[in-house]
Amino acid sequence: MKLTGNTILITGGASGIGYELTKQLTALGNTILITGRDQAKLDRAKAAFPKIHTFQSDVSDPKAIVAFYEKVTKQFPELNILINNAGIMREINVHDKAVTVEDITREIEINLNGPIRMVKQFLPHLKTKSEAAIVNVSSGLAFVPLPVSPVYCATKAGLHSFTESLRVQLKNTKVKVFELAPPATQTELLGDVNPDDMKGVSIMKVEDMVKVAVKGMQADRFEIRPGQSNQLKMMSRVAPAFILKQLSRSVDRMLKAQH
Repeated sequence: MKLTGNTILITGGASGIGYELTKQLTALGNTILITGRDQAKLDRAKAAFPKIHTFQSDVSDPKAIVAFYEKVTKQFPELNILINNAGIMREINVHDKAVTVEDITREIEINLNGPIRMVKQFLPHLKTKSEAAIVNVSSGLAFVPLPVSPVYCATKAGLHSFTESLRVQLKNTKVKVFELAPPATQTELLGDVNPDDMKGVSIMKVEDMVKVAVKGMQADRFEIRPGQSNQLKMMSRVAPAFILKQLSRSVDRMLKAQH
């Protein structure tokens, strides 16, 4: 896919992987629109990249998506690439009484329902373009769960499955469907993760990870698995019980801390 001269919308574009995508795709000569919930982060991104356009919106709110769609397609009718990147990751102990029934599914609203709703809303518009793409940012943890973050991993496995189905359903359209499955990447998303859980994990620099993503899209590689994500997918097929056991050690720490 040609990655110059496009109009690209990136959800969660003001921080982490989204911010780096904004940086690298702006440098390639694309018009970049970013959205997020935090106006201060959007303002900082705008200060760093004056040519980008920012919109405060929340992908976990269906009504906000509809209103945002009307606004953005009116202002930027040439929009032809949607990158669903917004996401949160939390360690959750299912035994913890402080975690409410309502709160436990927050990641589902943002990480899974958000991209599905964004695709539903923007697809008719993207189908009118001579060249278009949807990029869903999942995770290496889509292939094998990290049990200390059960809901996050479930959302990414769900997004991986949805993306595969979407690609098949859009095979007779001009809309290409990419999945970017990052490994552990040096961003603020890892800020809430216990350092003990990251022992032995190779953390990829965000610039390097996004470079791989950009090259993958340019080469029409529809499932892009940078760094250790490749190994995670392979291990999930070759030795699923072994890799799950390796990734389960952090739960022992969590359960011990309970007592």
